[in-house]
Amino acid sequence: MGFGGISIWQLLIILVIVLLLFGTKRLKNIGSDLGGAVKGFKKSMSDEEKKPDEEPQKLEQADEKVIEGEAVKEQEKDKR
Repeated sequence: MGFGGISIWQLLIILVIVLLLFGTKRLKNIGSDLGGAVKGFKKSMSDEEKKPDEEPQKLEQADEKVIEGEAVKEQEKDKR
């Protein structure tokens, strides 16, 4: 018994037919391309999970810069 009623022998026959149609070199290229795509997808998903955590820090830093900039402008006005 195999997958969904397909026996091991039927899977082997399908594998041999696929190898004859595409060849090992082409299947290797398809496999590496597929692996690279999955790796890129996982990386982008993990980057998205990290991104919301970084946003509040960036906003706090931006607020500090704005506050510091306003303080410098007020000091310059006081000097005049």
